[in-house]
Amino acid sequence: MATVAVSRAPDLENHIATTSPVAPAGPGRHDSSDSSRTSETSNEKVQLSSLPKKRHQSNYQVDRSVSPNRWKTFMKAFKHIHDLTPKEVDDFMASYEIYNLDWANQDEMIAAFGPNYQQRVGDCLKAYYSVLNHLCSLGDVEKMYIPPLMDKRATVRDNQLLNEESIAREIGLKPGMKVLDLGCGRGRVAAHMTSYCGAQVTGLNIDSNQIAQAVEFNKACGFSNEFVVHDQNELPLPFADASFDAFYEIQALSLCKDPSMLFKEIFRILKPGAKFLLLDWVSLPAYNPEDPVHAGLMRRVKPLIGAVGTPTPASFEKALTDAGFAVTRSDNPSIGGLQAPLIDKVDIYFRSVRKLIHGLVKVRALPPHMKLLFDRLCLDGQAFVEMDNMRLITTTYRIVAEKPSSSSSSSS
Repeated sequence: MATVAVSRAPDLENHIATTSPVAPAGPGRHDSSDSSRTSETSNEKVQLSSLPKKRHQSNYQVDRSVSPNRWKTFMKAFKHIHDLTPKEVDDFMASYEIYNLDWANQDEMIAAFGPNYQQRVGDCLKAYYSVLNHLCSLGDVEKMYIPPLMDKRATVRDNQLLNEESIAREIGLKPGMKVLDLGCGRGRVAAHMTSYCGAQVTGLNIDSNQIAQAVEFNKACGFSNEFVVHDQNELPLPFADASFDAFYEIQALSLCKDPSMLFKEIFRILKPGAKFLLLDWVSLPAYNPEDPVHAGLMRRVKPLIGAVGTPTPASFEKALTDAGFAVTRSDNPSIGGLQAPLIDKVDIYFRSVRKLIHGLVKVRALPPHMKLLFDRLCLDGQAFVEMDNMRLITTTYRIVAEKPSSSSSSSS
């Protein structure tokens, strides 16, 4: 999950849990999803549902029982970024070179990085995420993704929770089911899934630092979820045939070199009848790479959202059907098909923090690299908003697929 851009300063009201864990779609649950459109570490104290409840203007409810303490998260992330070594800063800045290229152009990748370009991309991603996850933790995109707009009155964080609960319902998660979370980040989505529906999550991610945080956080929550350090581009995946009852991923496939091969692997490790859900970045039919305005915006946005590839809904659907899946849903779950209201919140927040950082660096209260990192983080946020409003791209396109139940089904 790799969207660089955060909404508002952490405030106490967003830490307070307002509901107890409940089964998906159970009695009394309400959210803004239109049924016709939609189908911190162990030292951090998890906020429990026994705390005072907060009233909302909207009628939605979300399970915040495993929402982390944002102030502690903020301070720990700030300290980590403050204490970065010059090499860590240089490696992070240099990692952006991969986003000027595209997996689809192999000749260009080889010319830039040599025949072993996949290894170079992997090294860049590790350097990128070693810093990015802490930058994102300074605000409401700690989970490193901007969600679909599920409720206009909800915060960015609550829209994330509404989205995650919608995913759990779409793929039919129930207590005891085993589900694979590709690109699991720091394990916050996994913890919410387990709290919400009782499924056991196995998370996979390239960054060992994020995996370590995921393990600690889920252990502190009392969950037995498992987390594995692995690059999704290194196939086969380290799981046996028919290991999982379901699969989901949120904004991880922009880093996938060959979705067709990856989907065949996921088909292999899913049980017959299991559901697959992706929520990811795509270029939409209105995008024209020959249009200089469109192409210029794309060059600015891809580094911002961390995209090496440029998939389309059609390319994902073909890769899934080629792998043996039956596609059952392909749509954009955002209200009106736009994320822009949430992207804008995130961009405004980070730009506000950036102004503060600039002032503190100027008076030498913070090291100079803090200014460098925030300048990079805030670059081109409005280009992202513009492309979304023009319906050229989205980072939350949803496709649901199913592995056929027939014993005779097999991937091609």
